[in-house]
Amino acid sequence: MTKRVVVIGGVAAGMSAAAKAKRVDPALEVVVYERGPYISYGACGMPYFIAGDVPDYQDLIARTPEQMAEQGVKVHLHHKVVGIAPDAHTVTVRDGEREQEFVQEYDRLVIATGARALELPLPGADLPGLFVLRSLVDGIAVKQFLDQQSPQQAVVIGGGYVGVEMAETFRRLGLAVTMVIRSGQVMRQQLDHDVRALVEDEMARHGVDVITGTPTGFEGDGRVEGVVLEGGERLAGDVVLLGLGVHPDGIPLAELAGAALGRTGAIATDGMMRTNVPDIYAAGDCAEVFHLVTGEPDYVPLGSTANKQGRTAGENAAGGQAAFAGIVGTMVVRAFDLAVARTGLTTAEAEARGYSVRGVKIRASNRARYFPGAAPIHVKLIVDDETDRLLGGQIVGQDGVAKRVDVLATALHHRLTVADLQQLDLSYAPPFSPVWDPILVAANVVAK
Repeated sequence: MTKRVVVIGGVAAGMSAAAKAKRVDPALEVVVYERGPYISYGACGMPYFIAGDVPDYQDLIARTPEQMAEQGVKVHLHHKVVGIAPDAHTVTVRDGEREQEFVQEYDRLVIATGARALELPLPGADLPGLFVLRSLVDGIAVKQFLDQQSPQQAVVIGGGYVGVEMAETFRRLGLAVTMVIRSGQVMRQQLDHDVRALVEDEMARHGVDVITGTPTGFEGDGRVEGVVLEGGERLAGDVVLLGLGVHPDGIPLAELAGAALGRTGAIATDGMMRTNVPDIYAAGDCAEVFHLVTGEPDYVPLGSTANKQGRTAGENAAGGQAAFAGIVGTMVVRAFDLAVARTGLTTAEAEARGYSVRGVKIRASNRARYFPGAAPIHVKLIVDDETDRLLGGQIVGQDGVAKRVDVLATALHHRLTVADLQQLDLSYAPPFSPVWDPILVAANVVAK
């Protein structure tokens, strides 16, 4: 009999799992149930669609149900899995279009329910003009609101990746922007204070007003007109973006099936993306991931990670023996004229795990200093003072940042020491790097 792999959820992890399972065993029946209207899209491109860099949201769509059908994968949109019976190897599915439920058998199951944006259950939170930015539906809604309502004052609540990207987007569209952050610090969780200061200066230079505050409600007559802060201060805003981070989604469904959660609150998996329940895998933003620097499970919801986890889960659900090595938490984000990147641990994260930390931040040139377009680049290295092993790195600059953070990510994957970094044979040509690359400069300084 034909075996069936059922995948709950599309986008990065779900569609990677489905496509990989079908490639590994073309005889499989692979079925995907996606509760939304889109199965595969570049979520990280949404701020640039809203800003106008990407002219049409269709350009963000990577795969359609029709394209997947050509590969032999059956995709059902507007279908939500509401129950899992692991003993019977069945899922209960609610068809949102026909408003009816049915039961589907599976041989192997992949849970790829993703993450949901954190919201604020405060008075006025249902007013039009208040958004999160998680799904393509959210991105389209923000774009339509801006085009149709022409707001003038944006309030961004939260100072993480999405908050920084959307503050830039709103400014580029001509809106006044205020960022409200509980700590008053942009990217506090992602960067050390001395690196974060570079980003905050860039935000201020481009007219973003960053304030310390905690929202207690939203006001407006028919649409949002302002944010009420703790202490009674009222902040004008006719569009509000919540960038407070995400939580793993689909957790009650997984728990109902008996899947264990890790200490992060996401689904616990092993290196093959298996849960503790036989024949059930989990991948993407609903699942934990192994952090190679700490040697512990972690929750790092990134599209690049979700795709790799999905491929591993799909291959193994089809009978393979793939392993997902883990991550080091590499990211890069644009903040106006700067690229901001990090990998591994920050100083605070390393110290919280008991490391004795040595760190250094250097300023160098991203190209030969005499070459046109040369600009400052800042590199910070975080090192275990006892072993000289690299623990993390942060880089900020106008150009060449992504190239260099990938060097550090590779070093972390292979547990390189400062001495190893000093010996790296990095590329040199005046248009791309000085003869002493900033990575080597930082390694030489921290070695002292």
